[in-house]
Amino acid sequence: MNEQRCGAQGKSEEYMTDPESTAIDSVAAMATDHTEAPAHPLHKVLSFVRRSGRLDDRLQRAWDNYAGTYLLDIAAGNLLDVREGVTLDRAFVESAWGNDNPLIVEIGTGQGENVVAAAAAHPETNFLALEVYDPGVAHTLLLAGKQGLTNIRVAQVNAPELFKVTAAGTAAEVWTFFPDPWPKKKHHKRRIVQEAMAGDIHRALAADGVWRIATDIEDYALHVHEVMDGLNGWKNLGSVTVSLPLEHVGKGNADMAADMPHADFTESERFEGRVLTNFEKKGLAVGRVIHDFTYQAVTLN
Repeated sequence: MNEQRCGAQGKSEEYMTDPESTAIDSVAAMATDHTEAPAHPLHKVLSFVRRSGRLDDRLQRAWDNYAGTYLLDIAAGNLLDVREGVTLDRAFVESAWGNDNPLIVEIGTGQGENVVAAAAAHPETNFLALEVYDPGVAHTLLLAGKQGLTNIRVAQVNAPELFKVTAAGTAAEVWTFFPDPWPKKKHHKRRIVQEAMAGDIHRALAADGVWRIATDIEDYALHVHEVMDGLNGWKNLGSVTVSLPLEHVGKGNADMAADMPHADFTESERFEGRVLTNFEKKGLAVGRVIHDFTYQAVTLN
């Protein structure tokens, strides 16, 4: 698990901080419900806070050496919106990757350990790593470049904005592993898993495509269930029963969690395609329980 969370494998300062990491709630801002007028750009709700961390010499060299090969030039502005005219569709994939192989998109790649390992293990699949923080982007470029991978690209862009301009059926899978938990209740609107985001990802996925999510925060697991379970167009493919408190738990009431009313929820076995990153190891070491989810996109009712 990355910290601060840089995209998905990173975290906020109130979580675990790993000086090597680059955090993510992926990377992304919260999607705006398309039924409402878009928020003023200056007041857009984002799932990340950009920090101006300087790259060390090693990461700067990686950026200089590999950005031209792997980094997609699709973002515009400080909020990392998608540049006007960009559409992520199968034609874009064929142009950027040079083939029409299936595409997997990881929202919030943190240090890039997972997505680069997956790309190395599956040369027959294209991978798109979405990350907002400079160190995370640079480290992902470094890992991919050292192995000479040809099936991975990186985009430093706000993920919800990218999914708004993603054509139907473009992605085979979407991954969001260890997103920024935004633990304060007033910040839950910043969490990457939201109904509007789920709608955009549903459209972006090919038939029977899946959105894989993992978190080591019990309260975020409850949030995922509240958003995704029963949501039109999604089927929970899990087979594991877990018990969670029915109230949201934060710092103020964490000591009361065990005595709160609980209910059973369905989650997934650990996704075998997710490598055990340094971030996840740290969570396990302090006794965190990993919650895995697999939601399949099905026909809307």
